[in-house]
Amino acid sequence: MTKLNQILAVEKGVKSDVQRKVTDAYHTIQKTPLLSGISRSYQPIDDEGEQLPPESTRVQVQAETVLKEVGTSLTRLFDVTATKDWANCGAKADVKVDGDVLLADVPVTYLLFLEKQLTDLHTFIAKLPTLDPSETWALDENTDTWRTEPVKTTRTKKVPRNHVLAEATDKHPAQVQVYNEDVVVGYWTKVAFSGALPQRRINELLTRLQKLQDAVKYAREEANGTDITDQRVGDKVFAYLLG
Repeated sequence: MTKLNQILAVEKGVKSDVQRKVTDAYHTIQKTPLLSGISRSYQPIDDEGEQLPPESTRVQVQAETVLKEVGTSLTRLFDVTATKDWANCGAKADVKVDGDVLLADVPVTYLLFLEKQLTDLHTFIAKLPTLDPSETWALDENTDTWRTEPVKTTRTKKVPRNHVLAEATDKHPAQVQVYNEDVVVGYWTKVAFSGALPQRRINELLTRLQKLQDAVKYAREEANGTDITDQRVGDKVFAYLLG
């Protein structure tokens, strides 16, 4: 009994081979000289005239023959594709994760779709933004975002001060140097918020996703191992077309 995965294995080669043969046939029938033939003989007016040998060119390609050859090639492709598509209608398998059935009786065509979507989703999740690991984050219930612990910093202001270099005398005024001193005038309390995700959450999502991807692949392999019935539709199609 033929398996679906066996048909899938030969389908690509059959398509390539048939395409090449049909293309070759198309180019062949475009070469008009190959389809043309001639036969002519010479008869002098009287017996004393010059005798010339007959000339002939055989027809090398017959369109009807080429058409039948194309039909024979396409019949194989039609049969292989029909066998695959008929089998796909009945090829199903369960998607199981950790021994539990997540999806039951999933058609193989949907499993292929799901496999592609999960690959794209894996790329998306792997690129999700993560929280800065240098900070300590906690979930803020009021904003439903992540927040850091409050950090208090000072705000300073430059205040001019006088520094007496020399006291005043009856002959000279005092020598005073003006400088700025940073004086604390207040406090900032900073809390950072973020809508990113903890790395552990992303790792958890990727682990689950990998399990699901593996489960879908196993299910696809199981579905592709379904016994199939070879279809013979090509003969009917070309018996009608070329009849």
